[in-house]
Amino acid sequence: MINLTNFSSIFIANWKLNGNLEFIKQYYQKLLNNPQNCTIICSPSIFLNKLKTNDKNLYSGAQDISIYNEGAYTGELSAKMLANNQISFCLVGHSERRQYFNEKSDVIKLKSINLIENNIIPVICIGETLEEKEKNITKDILKYQIENSVPDISNFKNTIIAYEPIWAIGSGLTPTLEDIDEVHTFIKEINKKFNQYKVLYGGSVKASNSRDINMIKNVDGCLVGGASLKVEEFNSIIS
Repeated sequence: MINLTNFSSIFIANWKLNGNLEFIKQYYQKLLNNPQNCTIICSPSIFLNKLKTNDKNLYSGAQDISIYNEGAYTGELSAKMLANNQISFCLVGHSERRQYFNEKSDVIKLKSINLIENNIIPVICIGETLEEKEKNITKDILKYQIENSVPDISNFKNTIIAYEPIWAIGSGLTPTLEDIDEVHTFIKEINKKFNQYKVLYGGSVKASNSRDINMIKNVDGCLVGGASLKVEEFNSIIS
């Protein structure tokens, strides 16, 4: 398993349902390498074997996995299969999975256990909706999601948490720096064991705001969506 303590910051490109072979070729021709940071490219699963890695600070990651390890589950992809293909990271519980595929925290916990048991680092995503934010229950929602999504076998060496306010994803809106700082501090203080976890921020991250976000003490990097599809902009973010 990758040693997360080797990196000052972690940046994840989530391509979502985008990309093709020519896109991947051109992307890696232009992608810059910052040896101080860990860079992870999460592509659709069909392209995972086409992604370049260097076993130092550039890795590939899946966008989701099954709760099952094997069996009669047509169309599913298991953690064992990812491990067999040297995939080091996997997103779980992304807001789009929670929203469009009705994934609950207990399912996300099962997926995370499968990943950890196969030496793959889960990136467990949490976040509140606009309605929940307006009701001032953001911290209640996050606390519930963390306590019910993060398995007991997780620790700061084998698990990453990503805070992505659902209302900010793809909207161009972002919380204030003060709000991000408050939430990330809250996450790390839910339980003393979370204090050393890497906690990433996601939600309309772009080159114009990434530097300020990453200057926040308890922000350990970014989960980047739409901006990661533009390699020049992603280069600016990871540098």
